[in-house]
Amino acid sequence: MGFPVRFPHPPTLAQAFSSRANSVGFLRLVLATSVLVAHSAPLGLGAPNFLGKETHNQADLGALGVLGFFVLSGFLITASGVRFGLGRFAWHRFLRIFPGLWACLLVTTLVLAPLVTLHEHGTLAGFWQEPHGPLTYLRGNWWTALRTAGIHDVFATTAYGKLTGGASVINGSLWSLSYELCCYILVGTLAVTGVLKRSPRLVLALVVWVYLVILGDALQAFRKGNFRPTASGHPAFGPFPLIGSIGLDTMLPLLLMFLLGGAFQLYKDRLPMHPWLLAGAAVVAVGTALTGGFVVLGLPAYAYLLIGAACYLPKWLQGVGRKRDYSYGIYIYAFPMQQLVALLVGVRYGIVAYILMSFAAAAVLAVLSWHLVERPAMRLKDWTPRVPGRWRRTPVAPPPEDSEEPSPEPVSAVRGADRVGSA
Repeated sequence: MGFPVRFPHPPTLAQAFSSRANSVGFLRLVLATSVLVAHSAPLGLGAPNFLGKETHNQADLGALGVLGFFVLSGFLITASGVRFGLGRFAWHRFLRIFPGLWACLLVTTLVLAPLVTLHEHGTLAGFWQEPHGPLTYLRGNWWTALRTAGIHDVFATTAYGKLTGGASVINGSLWSLSYELCCYILVGTLAVTGVLKRSPRLVLALVVWVYLVILGDALQAFRKGNFRPTASGHPAFGPFPLIGSIGLDTMLPLLLMFLLGGAFQLYKDRLPMHPWLLAGAAVVAVGTALTGGFVVLGLPAYAYLLIGAACYLPKWLQGVGRKRDYSYGIYIYAFPMQQLVALLVGVRYGIVAYILMSFAAAAVLAVLSWHLVERPAMRLKDWTPRVPGRWRRTPVAPPPEDSEEPSPEPVSAVRGADRVGSA
């Protein structure tokens, strides 16, 4: 009499992922660095982002970095939306984005831009004049919406300045933060309406709806022989307060990745997470990137692969970014530092040397940003305003520090290698 063969069930994401022992910090650092490397082509050479040609312009190296940020962000921040009330959730998101962003804007506007002007013109005459001056730049970008790209002619003579027809572009990567903020608003809305806790199937419905829109665009583009269906002519909406105008062509793939990360979080008890499944996802992601169909099949595979990497990468990588998270600082400082290196040195020593010098400069500012701005701001995450005694509630003990979601991301999206902040 034979016995039935029983195959072991693969572990679920809930079993494979530990909030205290994962490689999310390492992955965010890699993704931020990939954006810097991708931007080295247009900023240093005046050429399209790396990997754009190899992927038939479906997603260059920078776009892959940003899409990955949105997956990890959706996974972690959905957990925050489930855990906290709307006020605490919004406060945490504010502290993680805005202090670092404001410090970056002040440094680039009041220190970097004047020094570049002195270097190029030998004087600051006219620098403070408006319009197109530093105050316009600060006002336009203070709340994440990149409404103003530059200041007068700062960096207009770099390789990227020549590529854009002599335009001043100081920090093209900042535009992506407004899309990240939109996703935070969505999570806050789903949390306050009880969807995340009581009706998670609605999140799956949102994933399916966004995916079907992207699929329809892909099929339409495929009929025309186009490998890149993300630019489908969807309208832009806005400008809205704070976040400015939002383009659907840019938002759709980012939103899909963010929602996939959120769905993985909500259904982590049911989602299988096995090395063989991850190997299959890697084959699909790489194969579609090289041959076509990445937006349809590669994006979900890439999202699954990243979450699996956070679970299964070697243990010695799990400490990266847990206590000192420099990924956000590298992301927001990389572009202006690359512009500065391009202005002062260029690529006379080769593109590899240019990348290393740019990374070193961005890393120094990222370290200062974390220790002087970001980390002190995050210490305020449990602050609660004083209220009259009869309204005062017993405070809830905060979760362990390591269980709090890491930084967002940064994030630049699929705008194409020839556009500002395309990574």
